[in-house]
Amino acid sequence: MSVLKIKDLHVSVETEQGTKQILKGVDLTVNEGEIHAIMGPNGSGKSTLAYTIAGHPKYHVDSGSITLDGEDLLAMTVDARARAGLFLAMQYPVEIPGVAVTNFLRTAKTAIDGVQPSIRTWTNQVTESMKNLRMDSSFKDRNVNEGFSGGEKKRHEILQLELLAPKFAVLDETDSGLDVDALKIVAEGVNRAKANTGLGIMLITHYTRILRYISPDFVHVFVDGRIAEQGGPELADRLENEGYDRFLASDALATGGPTPTNLG
Repeated sequence: MSVLKIKDLHVSVETEQGTKQILKGVDLTVNEGEIHAIMGPNGSGKSTLAYTIAGHPKYHVDSGSITLDGEDLLAMTVDARARAGLFLAMQYPVEIPGVAVTNFLRTAKTAIDGVQPSIRTWTNQVTESMKNLRMDSSFKDRNVNEGFSGGEKKRHEILQLELLAPKFAVLDETDSGLDVDALKIVAEGVNRAKANTGLGIMLITHYTRILRYISPDFVHVFVDGRIAEQGGPELADRLENEGYDRFLASDALATGGPTPTNLG
C-alpha cells in the first residue's frame, strides 16, 4: 500500500520583513485510497503545505520529513516527485501560451510513464475524460489555460488528474471560484479518478460545500501552521455550524495575541 507521510514538518519563507515561519510541526499520514480534508482560515498554512510537498522553491524546509512509499520526497526534483506518483492541482492554474492542451497532456503522460501512449488509445482516453468533465472537444486545440474561465481551468486540472493517474493528489482549493454546477462536475471527476486508481487525496479547502460531493475519511483543522484538531467527517459538519472562531481564540490566547472578542 502506498503511503505519503509528513513528519514534524517546519517550513519558512523569505519576506521583505525577513524569514517567516509558516509550518510549525506538521504530522500527517495519507494512505492509498484515503481522502483527507485540510481545512482552516486564511493564512493558516494550508497552501504552504501543498506547495512544499510539490517542491516549490519559495518554501524552505527547516526541519522534518516528507516521504512517499519510504522514499525521501524532499530530496527529489519537482519532476521526479511527479514521476514518483505525486500530483498537485493548483489554486490558480497558470497559462502556457503556445502549448496546446493535447500536446501538453501527451508530453506529461510520456514524461511520467517513460513511454509514449498509443495515439489511438490516448485519443480515446482524452475524448472520454473531456466528455465526462463537460469540456468541449475544441479545448484540445487551445493553449493551456489561455483564455479559460476559472471553472474551465479547474476542469482542466481534473482532466490531468484522470489521465496522469498519480498515486497521491494534493488539491489546493479546487472548489475556489466554482459555481454549483461546475463544483459537481469537478467533484465527480475527483471521485471517478479515485475509483479508477485508488489514489490518496489531500483536499485543501476553506469551506464544506465540496465535502457534500467528495466525502472525506479524515478532516484536519489547520491553525497557525499546525493541526489544531482532527477527526472524521463529523468535524466538517461542526465547522459548518461553528466556523473557526474557537480555534482562532485558542491560538490567540496561546500566543498572547488578541482574541476575536477584543479585536479592533
